[in-house]
Amino acid sequence: MEYLLVGWWLLAFAALSALAFPLCARLFPRFPGYGAGLAPAVALATLTVVGYWTGRVSYGRHTLWVALAGLVAVSALVGLDRAALRRGEVRLAGDRLADDRSRPRRRDLTAPAAVFAAAFLLLVAVRSADPAVTAAGGEKFLDYGLLRSLLRAESLPPYDVWFAGETVNYYYGGHLAAALLTRLAGTPPSYAYNLALAGFYATLAAAAFELARAVAAGRARGRGVDGDDAADHGLRAGFAGAFLVAVAGNLVSAARLAVAALPNALAEPVAHRLTRGTRVSPDDLLAGVEGFHYWTASRVIPGTINEFPFFGFLNGDLHAHMMGAPFLLLAAALAYAYWETPAERLRRRRLLAFGAVPVLGGLQVVVHTWDVATTLGLLWLTLTFAPAAPLSLLPRGEALAARLRGALGEGLAATEVARTGGALLATGVAAVGAGVLGAPFLLGASSGQEPALLAAEMRSALTPLLLVHGAFLAAFGAYLVGRIADGALREVLLVLAGAAAVAVASLAAGLPAFAVVVPLLALGWAAFRLDRGVGFETALIVGGAGLIGLVEVVFVVEEAGPGRMNTVFKVYAQVWALWATAAGVVLAELWATGFRVTTSAVDAATRRGSAAAERTADALGDIRARLPTDRTLARALVALLLLATAPYAPMALGQHAAVHDAGTLDATAFVEAEHPSEAAAIDWLDEEATHRDTLLEAPGASYSPEGLAANPGEPGIYTWRANPASSLTGIPTVAGWSHEVGYRGREAYTERVAAVDRAYAGSDAERVAALREYGVDYVWVGPTERDRYGDVSFDRFAGIEVAYETETVTVYRVDSEELAT
Repeated sequence: MEYLLVGWWLLAFAALSALAFPLCARLFPRFPGYGAGLAPAVALATLTVVGYWTGRVSYGRHTLWVALAGLVAVSALVGLDRAALRRGEVRLAGDRLADDRSRPRRRDLTAPAAVFAAAFLLLVAVRSADPAVTAAGGEKFLDYGLLRSLLRAESLPPYDVWFAGETVNYYYGGHLAAALLTRLAGTPPSYAYNLALAGFYATLAAAAFELARAVAAGRARGRGVDGDDAADHGLRAGFAGAFLVAVAGNLVSAARLAVAALPNALAEPVAHRLTRGTRVSPDDLLAGVEGFHYWTASRVIPGTINEFPFFGFLNGDLHAHMMGAPFLLLAAALAYAYWETPAERLRRRRLLAFGAVPVLGGLQVVVHTWDVATTLGLLWLTLTFAPAAPLSLLPRGEALAARLRGALGEGLAATEVARTGGALLATGVAAVGAGVLGAPFLLGASSGQEPALLAAEMRSALTPLLLVHGAFLAAFGAYLVGRIADGALREVLLVLAGAAAVAVASLAAGLPAFAVVVPLLALGWAAFRLDRGVGFETALIVGGAGLIGLVEVVFVVEEAGPGRMNTVFKVYAQVWALWATAAGVVLAELWATGFRVTTSAVDAATRRGSAAAERTADALGDIRARLPTDRTLARALVALLLLATAPYAPMALGQHAAVHDAGTLDATAFVEAEHPSEAAAIDWLDEEATHRDTLLEAPGASYSPEGLAANPGEPGIYTWRANPASSLTGIPTVAGWSHEVGYRGREAYTERVAAVDRAYAGSDAERVAALREYGVDYVWVGPTERDRYGDVSFDRFAGIEVAYETETVTVYRVDSEELAT
């Protein structure tokens, strides 16, 4: 394996993080270590924002140096204390904003660095076993083609490698970040693909660690815990959050182990019950560990994709939802920084809400557009529940709040209107800023997408929902019920009865998802309004629950996938990142404090009344004395939940190592080994052609131009034979993968497919006309073209000559001027 490259990329990330650290200190002054774990995400975000806007004017190798200069300038101008600089001292601006408890210690800085390095090396080991950007089992051809096109491009947006003559109509910001890293490290793209994948994975793990650590440490300080104890509590939450975000899996693997441990007489009925309404078959669970396949756990709810980060990174797609996840957690961290900012620091709170969040939202538009709405939703929840009043952010907001209090009074309704309404107004201002910054991309984005109501038969059943989200639901339910029950009996009974009534009504109405998420929403909202000592982790819980409920009502109609498949796929990826980070905090809290169900209020309420009530209270006390303590039960639950989410990773890694053993990070090494004749032609084309050239190869779809119906005997798109030449070189082809249907529409794509068919198999006049219409410079004739069109030759045409030839591939060069005559 290429150990020097691995070390070089780790060094590059360390240097970028160091450059971004002063900016982190300014943004996150009350985080342990000044948010050091977020430094890789901040560095990548800043680098990509500057690179993107520079590239809109002029893009090339110089873009990297402008982006680096921008990172240094922003970090210095914002992150360093200018007053101290004038005195000749170099100090962080965060020093003025933090209290003494937030000043970093050595381990506050080394712990997130260790998490980043461990995650990076883990994924390097995974990818070194199977580094290939194969078309099977994912969309690596799409991702590698985007990376290659960005490394060849001279402007942004880059050209579309599968739709020659047009710019890409897909979010490419994460691939732009990967391209900048590739140039920074001076690494060939075939190696950079897997190293960038490891970098994004490590950035996600470090961001989850830092956010969970900061929230948990703040919770501990709020309980009066100080010094090393609060820091240790934060570390436990951070490690738990990093594990749950980056390593843990859903409950399908735990169910497999549970069924395997049962006697044969019980195993079969249990397996059938656990897979009812799911895409998992009972036979698959009954097959036990020997029948494990890493793919199964990502396809649980029918008609959907239910990936979690470890699956995605193990599978190896450098995909937008994976590269966007660190930036989503960075958005959550900015929201928490606002939450922690004292009310008197109004200017800083405005800069966070109306400065940093819109800039990050503008970046998310280009990286993974789905994340923008979630970021704004998180901002709204933060403004709604944070200690500071949301209307104070707006000009004359205090006067508006006073008028509202005068009109509505001081009751709960007035509080809700002022809080939720004021938060909505402030979020709208931030949304406008994000929309303006993302407008250049949004104005050219694909059309034909529209929201639609979900039909009853498409809704998720209860069993698959519990298999996908069950571990988080158990942790959050225990946590919130315990916090709410730590109060007056009447309030407790009202909230719990209301949640139970909603659950029962949802099941009766055929909305099982509402039975699990609406109680969480109600419990979280009540915990905030009843002041039960919950914090930002509960805002993340409420946000994730809202997203799960939303996709049971509406979905986005698009060509990217049938029904609501793509909607659930994208949204559940966000939910996992948010809920796993929140769960790190929740598990640490349960471990430290237990369920915190005190009995004083219950006893007092019970004792009021008759002697029988007195005896009942005494009996309850005797029962509690014989049971395990509250903290013991809570710790048992924490251990159980961690164990239940742990089996997927070791089983998947074991299968991965048993099947693959490449021993390299070269993503294209498989081409030479498995397709040597085509590999030589691809290498020649890679060296000879430029991004200005157009390649003609068979369309990457088993479709006929008449109606996208499958051609008999033709392979599907997830095979080697779908556009290898364009995808692996970044040279644009006339009609590539049928993904372009989702980006361009069926009519535009089928028109291209028909033109390619004419160029290969039409009359002589049709063939020449098609080549001229699309300005073709090179024609690829390989096994796929011969299978589709028969014995294809261009030898008889003036202006076309054989440029390169192997045993199975002929590459023709087209002289457009001679062809025109």
